[in-house]
Amino acid sequence: MVAPTVTLYNGFEMPVLGLETWLTEGDSLVDAVKDAIDLGYRMFDTSRFYCNEKELGKGIRAKIREGVVRREDIIVITKLWNTHHDPDVVERACKYSCEELGLDYIDLYLMQSPMGYAYRGETDHDLWPEHADGSLVFSDVDYVDTYKAMEQLLVTGMVRNIGVSNFNSQQIDRLLANCSIKPVVNQVEVGPSRTQKKLIQFCMNRGIHIIGFSPLGRPHYAIYPDLPKLAFLDDRVIAIGNKYGKTGAQVVLRYLSQLGVALIPKSINQERLSENINIFDFELNDNEMAVMESFNTGKRALPMKYQSFNFNHKYFPYDAEF
Repeated sequence: MVAPTVTLYNGFEMPVLGLETWLTEGDSLVDAVKDAIDLGYRMFDTSRFYCNEKELGKGIRAKIREGVVRREDIIVITKLWNTHHDPDVVERACKYSCEELGLDYIDLYLMQSPMGYAYRGETDHDLWPEHADGSLVFSDVDYVDTYKAMEQLLVTGMVRNIGVSNFNSQQIDRLLANCSIKPVVNQVEVGPSRTQKKLIQFCMNRGIHIIGFSPLGRPHYAIYPDLPKLAFLDDRVIAIGNKYGKTGAQVVLRYLSQLGVALIPKSINQERLSENINIFDFELNDNEMAVMESFNTGKRALPMKYQSFNFNHKYFPYDAEF
């Protein structure tokens, strides 16, 4: 099954479901990408920070050589990391990602966060600049200036579309008031516990599509007691799935898809990859949507332990209502 597509404001067609690759690398990622393409995936999400662009590109290029897909069939999303916000290093960072991917262009290049970190160099170690006490070293580069440098990438041909990630509504409006090319997407966390309905509607009104990461939560963080429960394990969700011959995870993904967002669930398991993309042959009714809505507590799936180091950044995005 190939996922349906959505047409963005500039006419670009993007699948409404793809594969997130965070915390996956090496041959396991190469194999997962090849499996995903065979199963119908056509959109893949990575980042300079994930340090796995090379493996993602290797998997994609293998399937192109086999004739399974053409380059133009695949949508590659990668991101400008926080240490590369200085306009003078934006193009260099983009070139690096193209080289790692082994591709001539990037379909969708996102600013990963409005928050900048100090630039120390190009090694993987430099992506996490720290003070002696272990706290992050911030930069004060304005994300508007960073975005304007990203606009210039469209002229080079290295990038086909640009967007943002983890931006709140106020930051989106400030960006729109100062940019020349509107971002096509805003990639944010979207899941049963944090549906982002206000932000979805806000961006939709401005012609910006939402891509939701971590739609199933983050099971590998389940050891943290303050995190939202995994909705796909709930008996009510499993019961809905049984009605349609689907798993709880498929019900969750279908629910979020019906909210009008594109989704990038993560997996390297072939069976899970198949399940995640096979969600477009059934539809939840109003009562079932209401059950799913009951999980919406506003909690994030990413532990605050991992977000707290950003609290003092002047562009910290999570204090706004949405």
